[in-house]
Amino acid sequence: MMCAAQIGQRGRRVLLIDHANKLGEKTRISGGGRCNFTNLYSSSAHFLSQNPDFCRSALARYTPQDFIALIERHGIAYEHKTLGQLFCRDSALQIIAMLQNECQRGDVKWQMPSQVRRVGRAGSDFVVDTDRGTAMAASLVIATGGLAAPKVGATPFGYRIAEQFGLKVVPPAPALVPLAFDPETKARFGDLSGISIDAEVSCNGQSFRENLLLTHRGFSGPAILQISSYWKGGDTIEIDLLPGIDIEAGLRAASGSRIQLDNLLAQFLPKRFSQRWCAASGIVKSLKEFSSRELREVATGLHRWRVRPSGTLGYNKAEVTLGGVATDCLSSKTMEAKAVPGLFFVGEVVDVTGHLGGFNFQWAWASGHAAGQVA
Repeated sequence: MMCAAQIGQRGRRVLLIDHANKLGEKTRISGGGRCNFTNLYSSSAHFLSQNPDFCRSALARYTPQDFIALIERHGIAYEHKTLGQLFCRDSALQIIAMLQNECQRGDVKWQMPSQVRRVGRAGSDFVVDTDRGTAMAASLVIATGGLAAPKVGATPFGYRIAEQFGLKVVPPAPALVPLAFDPETKARFGDLSGISIDAEVSCNGQSFRENLLLTHRGFSGPAILQISSYWKGGDTIEIDLLPGIDIEAGLRAASGSRIQLDNLLAQFLPKRFSQRWCAASGIVKSLKEFSSRELREVATGLHRWRVRPSGTLGYNKAEVTLGGVATDCLSSKTMEAKAVPGLFFVGEVVDVTGHLGGFNFQWAWASGHAAGQVA
């Protein structure tokens, strides 16, 4: 819709084809129904891609302030939560309605729901055969998303079109997704569902400090969703359960006490978790029974709890898709395929994946705007 509105408002004729029965469902359910529509700190540092610099141009030319100006023109109230994240004060439906209105300003025509049966070429034009007829156009924009959230319509359609026209596709994978317990960890912690901990989670040189949430199937919460984009099968994640706390000094200060270790840790961590962590680590005794070396080892274990997830919870639980149409096949200024004039790819279907917190929406707006200026 962002791209279609831009094209239409330039005076071009636009047909928007969508296979879904409901418009913008992924937007509607985002941010707990209030749509985390951008992040004030959007920059290339918050995106993953085989070419991390690819997103710079589009993000610089359509910024969070540009999108904020758009929603303010439409009278949508919003609020800043934390870490630059902006949400609608009322409902994500306002963003969908705003984009619809922008499309109407550009006289965009709609064909929805409609299934695309085939895409081909007739000379320099693209031919799109659908269950509601055939359309021809000089430009074709693929804005079909990735594989995350198949329940609201995600399909591999965009990747198939890219491959049909000879473009490379970086193998997709779930991202911003919970990680599953291995059997041993599940047996020990799987019944602690709902416990949340302020933690710093690290993997492959990346670290995120936000909440970690235990579920009956594995680890979730913002810190885990963030690190999942960097985790690969078989990797170990390292969890600092007490970031910023010198727990070794605290343990030594209480080293002559009869207090049990789990009871002392319950001053810093949820009590049920501290009990289970101590039991799983085989250290159920009072502080006076620890040697100096053991105290150091306990502190290290709390700051560097190492866990090897068995996998992710898959596309059904993922917020976005890692990978996609290879950026070296596209112009970073226009999103046009270098080898196929008139063919554009925008948004999640491209190999550009943002961190949690509104970055993926900003990429959608920025890449859609970039293509919308030239398609």
